[in-house]
Amino acid sequence: MLTHFIGGLPVAAGHPFPVHDPVTGAVVRQAHEADPEVVDRAVRAAREAARDWAAMPVGERAGWMRRLAEGIESRFDDVVAAEIADTGKPFDQTRTLDIPHGIANFRAFAEIAAQRPDDAFHLSGVLSYTVRRPLGVVAVIVPWNLPFLLMTWKLAPALVAGNTVVVKPSESTPGSAAVFAGICAEAGLPPGVVNIIFGHGASGQLLVEHPGVDGVTFTGSTRTASTIMKTVADRVKPISFELGGKNAGLVFDDCDLDRAIDGAVQSVFTNGGQVCLCTERLYVQRSIFEEFCARLASRAQEVEPQPMISLEHREKVLSYYALARSEGAKVLTGGGVPAFNDHRDSGYFVEPTVVTGLSEWSRFNREEIFGPVCHVAPFDSETEAIDLANSSDYGLAATLWTTGLDRAHRVAQRLEAGLVWVNTWYLRDLRTPFGGVKLSGIGREGGIQSLDFYSEPTTVTIKLEQPDA
Repeated sequence: MLTHFIGGLPVAAGHPFPVHDPVTGAVVRQAHEADPEVVDRAVRAAREAARDWAAMPVGERAGWMRRLAEGIESRFDDVVAAEIADTGKPFDQTRTLDIPHGIANFRAFAEIAAQRPDDAFHLSGVLSYTVRRPLGVVAVIVPWNLPFLLMTWKLAPALVAGNTVVVKPSESTPGSAAVFAGICAEAGLPPGVVNIIFGHGASGQLLVEHPGVDGVTFTGSTRTASTIMKTVADRVKPISFELGGKNAGLVFDDCDLDRAIDGAVQSVFTNGGQVCLCTERLYVQRSIFEEFCARLASRAQEVEPQPMISLEHREKVLSYYALARSEGAKVLTGGGVPAFNDHRDSGYFVEPTVVTGLSEWSRFNREEIFGPVCHVAPFDSETEAIDLANSSDYGLAATLWTTGLDRAHRVAQRLEAGLVWVNTWYLRDLRTPFGGVKLSGIGREGGIQSLDFYSEPTTVTIKLEQPDA
């Protein structure tokens, strides 16, 4: 039974709820649901720790980030096991990508914060400089698709900037957060700096609406973000949202086709398509369209299916497979549920799927699916490709495949997306801004942008008196 972590101690309170293994559908653990009393206790613990943590020199907080990174390394196998049990992720992906990147988040933001220069401005007889103060108590709402990676992505900059936090992971994936609570305790992190509560959406709602919370960072669905915005509007709390995507990939006929196919397979099917950065719309120049579709469909048949996070999400993805057919799509491969003839048949799997033939304004092409599926459509000109890519209500990420240097720069700058990759995908530098436009989010995190969100600037201006002659 997973217990909350509040003020440095385990807290067993609230009704238990089950957590399922997506591979088999079996219950793998239970956790306590945070009720109003638990949420209030967690926020009060964070508030009580906030003054001393904020007063600590940034170099000392950076040292704590490094100690937490070392603590994760010492419990590496435990974190991997918890993440796999909750998500059904492949062992290699979890061990070489998700958890190492979580460790890197703590180390990277420790260095970024410790080395950040102060701003100072001089005029004749005037000195102005800025100091930054932490927000205070930050609510960290973490999704289920990359639970440990995205938790650390938010925690590291929030903590090193001087905030205390209350974390609520997804009800589907609480395991790695529970292990991290133990790491915080073992490291001797001051009580109340990190607090972790478990529960469903109602628990998250209690957290973001609590008057003791000074800011909210959330990764998840646009619909939930809208609810959070309405909840915090009266108190005008700072918010940072990284939301959904209906990401486009543009494939020009001057591309390296082998690389483009490899990149499309990766960007469409990684993590079962359950990554906000995954590509769901591919636009391919007409001269290579038929070959591209045939090769992508063939490669999709070789992709090992990965389970959806829950039975409900599997049914959602399958409903879009049915919608594609009802809207007149041609299914090039997939479109159903794989048969394994073993324990996985009771899990939450769907087939990797490639479709074509739909209108740009079909529901299938407008709504985020978040599964291992893409629609492929042809284009004739560069302008048409850009217009198609920008036609979405979302604007998180885009990929661009071309060997033309001028085209790469020209097109990338016209795409309405927070991130554009050229001849690659999912290549990240933690110092660069991360976030989307339109329905894909508000604000940017990453590097200095993260530290800016988790703190407020104060400008100090001093009139320098001139000495007597």
